Amino acid sequence: MTDRVLFYCQHVLGIGHLVRSAEIVRELARDSHVLLVTGGEIPDGFRLPENIDTLRLTPLKTSPDFSSLQLCDFSRGLEETRAIRRTLLLQAFNEFNPDVLVTELFPFGRKHFRFELLPLLECARSQQSRRTLVVSSVRDILVARKDQEEYEQKVCSLVNSFYDLVLVHGDKNFQKFDETFSRVNDLQCPVAYTGYVVQQKQPNMPNMKEACRSQSPEQGQPVIVASIGSGQYLTGLMLLETVLRAAQLLQSRIPHEFHVFAGPLMPEEAYSRLHTLAGESGNVRLSRYTPDLAAVLKRADVSVSMGGYNTMKDVLSSRVRALVYPVTSNGDQEQCVRAERLARAGVIDVIRTEELTPDELARKLERALSKTPTPLTVNCQGAVNSVLILKKYLAAHRERSYDIVKPGSGRKKEASDSGKCLTQTQEERETPNRELSCG
Repeated sequence: MTDRVLFYCQHVLGIGHLVRSAEIVRELARDSHVLLVTGGEIPDGFRLPENIDTLRLTPLKTSPDFSSLQLCDFSRGLEETRAIRRTLLLQAFNEFNPDVLVTELFPFGRKHFRFELLPLLECARSQQSRRTLVVSSVRDILVARKDQEEYEQKVCSLVNSFYDLVLVHGDKNFQKFDETFSRVNDLQCPVAYTGYVVQQKQPNMPNMKEACRSQSPEQGQPVIVASIGSGQYLTGLMLLETVLRAAQLLQSRIPHEFHVFAGPLMPEEAYSRLHTLAGESGNVRLSRYTPDLAAVLKRADVSVSMGGYNTMKDVLSSRVRALVYPVTSNGDQEQCVRAERLARAGVIDVIRTEELTPDELARKLERALSKTPTPLTVNCQGAVNSVLILKKYLAAHRERSYDIVKPGSGRKKEASDSGKCLTQTQEERETPNRELSCG
């Protein structure tokens, strides 16, 4: 019997959550039937895994300060979009009838999407046999909250009401989950570390030939790669502008070549500004995006980036020298926590706010070229281990469900029609927004 996995991923400003989810789903699809539900903007060139079904909800994002939801598609209003998304999500659950439901980050984050996720969880729990294993997929470091105590209480309540398992995509020997979520012991379901999810090289990935075309500089000429993820953070734009000005200073001091990736979701006006700056130097190649940054970094001498989960894992796997400028907007210390720990281990060098000037960055790049980063051994088999752990707990969950609803007891093992979640209106049922495709 092929397991059926419904995997919900809602990314907002960045695409890191989507990248990590895609790697896990790609591994799941080897021997499971997967429906990946996405709710954010998917950039051009991003390749979803093959051999899965996809449901692309009308995309939503948050404001830069994460205080409210915003539309990406203005053909409908926000409330109508929310209602349509909720209806389609419930329909998908009923029709797909998953053995496993995975919500990426929620309930540890994505509170603005409770309007569709709480009905989904209630739907999963309305089954007479509780047959669906409900799982939260979360990174190892969470964002600190001003109301941390209240936040952790709400998370515990939701996990204990709806979830059977929490997957933490990290290595507990390097970063423990309870360092940013103190009430792990109050969670009444298992919490399992998977190791870090690292993006694997995929054959025939789009843009790779273009991204790596200039990866063979003259003998001894270093290659410096600068990247900022999706390109939507102001911090990232500031970093790249400083990099491009530092490139002008360095071209007269050391032979080198810069490969700069601005981000697939960077606003056009900001990208044009970078393009103008890049044109002032003869040693810069500016692109929007590469779907396989890890492969590019393996050919690089130095990486300059922010401190996101996926970029740091690419730095670890490529063992490239790295300068990291962590995002600290909105009081978010997640990237700082990760970057400082890696810096203490000798793996990277942190760019302080006062060092984000062309002169100082140029000096740091020169020093970085003479350093050898300290190798760090961590578990980077997160995608494979996630699948193994899910299979283990699904088997145990089925045994428990069998005990609850035994054959011949007069109760059906599968949910009856009365246990299915109801949709809302005929208009919502007929909406064309649903996209189900099989790769």
